[in-house]
Amino acid sequence: MLLLSLEGFDDEQLGQLLEWSPTVMATPLVAEQLNVFGIKIDWIVSDDTANDIQSDVKHLATRGRPANIAAFDYLVDKSYPSVNVVTDEFELDQYLPYAARITLVVFYQQQKIYGVESGFSKWKPAGDTIKIISHPKNLKTQGLTKIDQNTYKTEADGFFSLTFDDKLLFIAESL
Repeated sequence: MLLLSLEGFDDEQLGQLLEWSPTVMATPLVAEQLNVFGIKIDWIVSDDTANDIQSDVKHLATRGRPANIAAFDYLVDKSYPSVNVVTDEFELDQYLPYAARITLVVFYQQQKIYGVESGFSKWKPAGDTIKIISHPKNLKTQGLTKIDQNTYKTEADGFFSLTFDDKLLFIAESL
């Protein structure tokens, strides 16, 4: 798990994600917040090497890169299959280069953002919102009604599906 910000993120949901996270990486500010709650941190991602928050915490230098990029490089290099990212900033261009090498699930502004392959389908209740974050070629939807340029609602309780010509498409669903 990569924690870049906890702003606006539900404590209960954080607890649920932490249960499934073998490795916890955080920025120094988030590491301090987690420490207050007694949550163990494995890595601090920063060029600042001052770390007296917890014992046995490793340091991952960003070398001037954004913290998420430094963390993704490390996680891909160590063959992690996936990472949950909690953040208050999301720039798709920073995630796209890694999407084919590691499964990315991003929690941002009460949304869960993730990449899907063509043919993706998922069960959702009627009226749920799905946003298309990237711009795929020849997008076809089933079980969704278009609300605006990138926003869809599920038509009924049941499966919706997406097909497109690109390798991967990023979607967002409301939490």
